[in-house]
Amino acid sequence: MTRLRHRSRRGAALLTAMIIVTLLATLVAAMVLQQRRAVLVEAAERSRVQSSWILNGALDWARLILREDKRSGRPTALTEPWATPLAESRLSTFLAADNANAEDGPDAFLSGVITDAQARFNLFNLAEGNKVSANDLEALQRLCQAIGVSDDVARRIAAGMVAAVAPGTDSAAPLRPQSLEQLAWFGIDADTIERLAPYVTLLPSRTAVNVNTAPREVLAAAIKGLDLATAERLIQVRQRDPFKNLEAVSSQATGLTLNGALVSVNSDYFEVRGRLRLEDRVLEQRSLVVRRGLDVVVLRREQVSSRDAHRG
Repeated sequence: MTRLRHRSRRGAALLTAMIIVTLLATLVAAMVLQQRRAVLVEAAERSRVQSSWILNGALDWARLILREDKRSGRPTALTEPWATPLAESRLSTFLAADNANAEDGPDAFLSGVITDAQARFNLFNLAEGNKVSANDLEALQRLCQAIGVSDDVARRIAAGMVAAVAPGTDSAAPLRPQSLEQLAWFGIDADTIERLAPYVTLLPSRTAVNVNTAPREVLAAAIKGLDLATAERLIQVRQRDPFKNLEAVSSQATGLTLNGALVSVNSDYFEVRGRLRLEDRVLEQRSLVVRRGLDVVVLRREQVSSRDAHRG
């Protein structure tokens, strides 16, 4: 009997020891996992801050180029330095602490591009106080016809823009869209928005289409009576010698009257895109900037992170 009790106590002690060991192992594993997560979070935050810093540098590069372009006094044209994209360049060597460890660091590549936002038709122009601007509505209708979109789309967008930006609108009025995707608020379907995207934009104030940078469809929309063939010829002419004023444009489009409220040879609004590729991750920063004299002001900035589609 005593021997049986002794064995029972030994069994209970062994079971207790096993339970304690299991609990300790579980606690240690949880602590290690928590610490690993903390390290990963810290590393991700450090990478995010470094990436943002690099992309801000790309934005500063763009602002410097746009400032110097304004200082030159030349018309805004695709032959100017700002229109030359920044080719993808490897930054790993510069980000490493020293040259000896450069090859051990992750591959980081930066690229960037500046585009003229006034190369597209500004939908904000449609609202003229509390009414639709007739000239701009006609221009948008011409653009819709050129790209195979219903005229009714132009009227719906115009009515929506007036309701959204006109002073004294009621609480039921739609919000003012900040991106083309938000044209859905006016009942515009996604396929139509996608077809409009290369040719229209949403800028915070009235702007004219830049004849030196706009595609032929936008030129034909902004210049009443201009056909696509003549618009293509204007593009060929500006590639050799950008238009310095509207008189130079008129000489190439005889018989047509240019509306200075619809077309120009200069731009102040630009879109800047910086792209950082870090191993299999891509971080892209998109910014809308405006030139006010020699100052280049950032109006809007957004970042998009995704997997690199070119990597496996």
